[in-house]
Amino acid sequence: MPHRISKIGYLIILLMSMMTRVVFAQKFQNFDVALYARVYEVQQMKDLNWLKDRFDIISRNVHIDKVYVETHRDRVVADQQTIDQVKRFFQERGVKTSGGITITVNERNRFETYCYTNPEHRQKLKEVIEFTARNFDELILDDFFFTNCKCESCIKAKGDRSWTDFRLDLLTRAAEELILAPARAVNPKVKVIIKYPNWYEHFQGLGFNLESGPRLFDGLYTGTETRDASSDQHLQPYLGYLIFRFFDNLKPGANLGGWVDTGGSFYVDRYCEQLALTLFAKAPEITLFDFGQLLRPLRKEERAPWQGQATSFDFDRMTQPYRLADGSLPRDATIALAADFTFSELDPLLGKLGKPTGLKSYKPLHSVGEDYVQNYMGMLGFPLDLVPEFPVDEKMVLLTESAKFDPLIINKIKRHLMAGNDVVITSGLLRAMQDKGLSDIVELRYTDRKAMVKDFRAGWGAFTQSKEAMIIPQIQYLTNDSWEEISAFDDTNGWPILHSARYANGACYVWVLPENYTDLYHLPAAVLTRLKENLLRDRVYVESPAQVALFTFDNQTFVVESFLPETTEIKIIVNREKARLLEIPSQESPAGQAVLNFRGQPTGKMSFPVMLKPHSFRAFQIE
Repeated sequence: MPHRISKIGYLIILLMSMMTRVVFAQKFQNFDVALYARVYEVQQMKDLNWLKDRFDIISRNVHIDKVYVETHRDRVVADQQTIDQVKRFFQERGVKTSGGITITVNERNRFETYCYTNPEHRQKLKEVIEFTARNFDELILDDFFFTNCKCESCIKAKGDRSWTDFRLDLLTRAAEELILAPARAVNPKVKVIIKYPNWYEHFQGLGFNLESGPRLFDGLYTGTETRDASSDQHLQPYLGYLIFRFFDNLKPGANLGGWVDTGGSFYVDRYCEQLALTLFAKAPEITLFDFGQLLRPLRKEERAPWQGQATSFDFDRMTQPYRLADGSLPRDATIALAADFTFSELDPLLGKLGKPTGLKSYKPLHSVGEDYVQNYMGMLGFPLDLVPEFPVDEKMVLLTESAKFDPLIINKIKRHLMAGNDVVITSGLLRAMQDKGLSDIVELRYTDRKAMVKDFRAGWGAFTQSKEAMIIPQIQYLTNDSWEEISAFDDTNGWPILHSARYANGACYVWVLPENYTDLYHLPAAVLTRLKENLLRDRVYVESPAQVALFTFDNQTFVVESFLPETTEIKIIVNREKARLLEIPSQESPAGQAVLNFRGQPTGKMSFPVMLKPHSFRAFQIE
């Protein structure tokens, strides 16, 4: 007869489990965890019992260092008595508080923002800023300090300017006049932080000014949420890492944290992956949005409607440390527990990882072109670093179509090649610049003709096939003036995928992208490896299928992460003879072997076969 636990016994077990889980919810060593509370929840905090019950649940699931207390959203403003009470509540628990402001009229109405030509809105914003700055020495603007207003007043104020030029100027002046000056007038100590959202390619069109904003504000904050790729934002997981690096390069040392919400993540592992990517980018703080969302019950299986299958994430392994004596999860297990699991796995290794490095890709401010393509490349295993200035000291630089916004880009490319460095440009930049000076470097033509290809060949290697046929632009070149490094074949004809041309002391490569960037994920592993051999050179790289990412650091450490639903074998290639790998933090050393060329001679490289479980990562040190 099975043993039955009495109600009293169950309560004892539950209490013991809760006491044990306090140990799991301890402060992390390499980053702080913040929680954002919207004004709607802040107003409910008038009831201290309501606040205590819910915050206790959250803090049992994950340690919280700071709470951003929102004072305004959708024209709703928290009252002074509630703000005072909330600040005392968290102070008594050793939790820091900062202010938060969301500058929306009606978030549910397609993110209806304030109109910055409307005197009433301008006055309201100034009052909200002053109120918040009086109550907090630090305040953050949630990522709605933009404008999508096209009212008659805005149309008149815009005049003959483009919407982009008008809004960039309008929001810069609004930052100075309605936010920073009023805040500092009432509280000279106040630190004002602007949080930027994830859609960085389109900021300028709605007034987010990456030229003036980092200079004006005391700090930046990064929206690293990428959610599921099915969203209408078309964001790839790698963006959660790359966007933090980009903003860190905008104002080094002032990018104060990354911000993730639970929205749009059909799989629990998508939520965990976003948190991990944020911390791999070395965010000093990570904000969990929001107070209400973190109370959502943790569920084992969630299905993406377009796939119809459950996640392959190891839910049982994730939840094992938190289970009760009878094997069940506590009734108050929420999505915050998934955050705690991720943080607990990452914390021991983050302190051993150095400063993030990668192949630098230059993106001029206010530029557009080949939207977010670097994030697809990151998902192929290219460690990237997005920078707002041309990186003159780099041996290899990646330039996409957005580089056309730099009027001096051709001169910069020439100088880089003259100095003995190399450049890789995308087919989009070739198309944009082929009649604007690029032909002085190499006479290539991006034609209007297309090819549907499925067969590929890297150099003189074997033919391989992609998972799916894809459409590519046909690039025309002069025989023997430049060379195909990787070719794609359309029946009896071939077309460049990676092309190279010598110029002075360097080489200019052209990476031909498919019409649909998702088709990059269908490229054969042999093609991806040849791309990495040419573009990464002396860096570590991985031989793997697509959707295995690599993150490198300046102290010979790196992380490999799989976003695939099945266990995958990869090979880590280290460009050092007799190199040795140590896994972090276990210090286990995987076996490696010398890489030989087609003649059977050593190449000076070492290969290390490694298995990656679905939706998992492993970290290593090169010795």
